[in-house]
Amino acid sequence: MRTDEFDFVLPEHLIAQHPPARRGASRMLHVHDGRLDDRQFTDFLAQVQARDVLVLNDTRVIKARLFGTKQTGGHVEVMVERVLNDHEVLAQVRASKSPKAGSYLHLAGQINVEVLAREGEFFHLRFMDEENVWTLLERHGRLPLPPYIAHAADGVDEQRYQTVYARAAGAVAAPTAGLHFDEVMLRALHDKGARIVHVTLHVGAGTFQPVRAEYVHEHIMHSERYEIPQATVDAIAHARSVQGRVIAVGTTSLRALESAAASGELQSGVGETRIFITPGYAFRVVDVLLTNFHLPKSTLLMLVSAFGGVAALRAAYQHAVANEYRFFSYGDAMMIERASR
Repeated sequence: MRTDEFDFVLPEHLIAQHPPARRGASRMLHVHDGRLDDRQFTDFLAQVQARDVLVLNDTRVIKARLFGTKQTGGHVEVMVERVLNDHEVLAQVRASKSPKAGSYLHLAGQINVEVLAREGEFFHLRFMDEENVWTLLERHGRLPLPPYIAHAADGVDEQRYQTVYARAAGAVAAPTAGLHFDEVMLRALHDKGARIVHVTLHVGAGTFQPVRAEYVHEHIMHSERYEIPQATVDAIAHARSVQGRVIAVGTTSLRALESAAASGELQSGVGETRIFITPGYAFRVVDVLLTNFHLPKSTLLMLVSAFGGVAALRAAYQHAVANEYRFFSYGDAMMIERASR
């Protein structure tokens, strides 16, 4: 397929710049059985059945953005992509001229960093302080809001650009479908009888990158780390045994589950994934996907098109634009039931 088949015109005013007044105060477009139903996110509770299992991604966004200078005095911006150990990271480095291996950066006015090597579009950096990277980022870093949000992160963002169940630090972008949930909704789902379980997939900055290749199959995905607990595998097996559905909250939860089932059977454990889900993919685990609206020509738009059907998702996005749904991380939700093959 050609990448431009996944393009669409999005008026700029539909890109949500701030979260709604409270979690869950969003609209939800329900895509199912050839229908498009306009709902509120609060209606999600009624759509979930007691036998279903919800899978949430419990990754936590780190304060991954740092500003500073190079040895030469030029300004530099560092976006940590992945923490490798207590003192080393992979990061994007933005500067007028890329730093060379063996040079040094001075970040946040007091952190000294050595450039060890360049690895593709990332740089391998070593933080030279005695304190570990996690502590330094929490103290000196800034929350990395997506590039389509025009304002710098503030106190509201530091609270609302995390899910209420965020636990495992390591993401540089939020699993945004989970931002709709508050404790009240989670408790109501539990009281209804639905099982709520977790996976961890640390979302990388590549989630915001459009596919630049002319043809979809030419695109190369970034690697992301995931973990599937045995309790999640067991809950999904139980849901299957009682004819319940597996509902993935977010494309990251779906990608983790489908990656862990690549052998044909869902496996617990830790892994790395470059899974690229495009139309024609045979889904093994997930029956229903709760997600937000995604960027034109993005891998995530291709994923949801694979899940709900290309024609159905094209119609859904046209409907969403015409009815002024809010798009992207702070925007409205979609509940997509998997298209029959």
